[in-house]
Amino acid sequence: MAAGGGEGNSRINNRVVVVGGGVAGALLAKNMQFHADVVLIDPKEYFEISWAQLRSMVQPSFAERSVINHTDYLTNGRIITSSAVNVTEAELKKPDNKEPRSDPHFSHLNDRHFGSSKDSQKIKSSRSVLIIGGGPTGVELAGEIAVDHPEKKVTLVHKGSRLLEFIGLKASKKAMDWLTSKNVEVLLGQSIDLDSVSEADGVYTTSAGEKITADCHFVCVAKPLGSSWLQKSVLEDSLDQKGRLLVDENLQVRGHKNIFAIGDITDVPEIKQGFLAQKHAMVVVKNLKQLIKGAGKNKLATYKPSSAIAIVSLGRKEAVAQLPFITVIGCLPGTVKSRDLFVSKTRKEMGLNHRKA
Repeated sequence: MAAGGGEGNSRINNRVVVVGGGVAGALLAKNMQFHADVVLIDPKEYFEISWAQLRSMVQPSFAERSVINHTDYLTNGRIITSSAVNVTEAELKKPDNKEPRSDPHFSHLNDRHFGSSKDSQKIKSSRSVLIIGGGPTGVELAGEIAVDHPEKKVTLVHKGSRLLEFIGLKASKKAMDWLTSKNVEVLLGQSIDLDSVSEADGVYTTSAGEKITADCHFVCVAKPLGSSWLQKSVLEDSLDQKGRLLVDENLQVRGHKNIFAIGDITDVPEIKQGFLAQKHAMVVVKNLKQLIKGAGKNKLATYKPSSAIAIVSLGRKEAVAQLPFITVIGCLPGTVKSRDLFVSKTRKEMGLNHRKA
């Protein structure tokens, strides 16, 4: 299917539909826009550098750099502000069942939205804050508040036996020690009934019966994958028990040569992180270009799952890093991530001036 371009500009006779404009989907669309007829479908008109949004909750001005309009980087493609509700081998449907048709089409990335000026004001006006969830989001948020607002009482409740269960014991212990050194109270092995949570009385009861007084709370537990809409589509047999799409080494959805998947929704056996989703995107960019040229599967690039590398920010200057042979904490890993949270790098990858809001 062909689409017209501007004067002196031609399009490849292929349409690529990107479902989900998160950091990976946006990067993919940006890099394919001059090689195919690109259509980006996303419920929002912008994407957030998700790992930077927690900083915006204590520093609202940071959001000006970590929120990017789709029109800023996608200048030669089409943007449809909508959700997707179904997919077939030759068509992807929106709620109104209209265009776009795709050949090929692929991908979904689960977006996350954390920071806002409202959250910032809520933190600023509170004397005590409750954080529910001790994964990377909960730990990083606790660190941001503890560093920027040391006068506030911060309590973190986590149902697991340790923090940061997605990485090793050493990193978990180092993060725990750092938080307690900043007077963050951490309660492990307990949970809070989210259905009964209310800030009206400011008293929260844990599963162990412990009472916590807090002026506000933030829920930082993992959200379900946004793949339920695929369960009654042509991809229903390509989903595993956790709702993830089964992909091969080329990141093609198994059994579907014209559908790729990237990011959290894949069953790639690795820690789910934004920078790895971006790596997925660039592999798929290479493969789409090869398919457009008519290349066979043997010419496609492959993706090798990453080793367990992770950096969790602890305030503005410090971080805990798990590397293949060592786990470190302090200003050195903080220099790598915490100061800028890779915002400048991400904006540069999107072809934007990182200083421009």
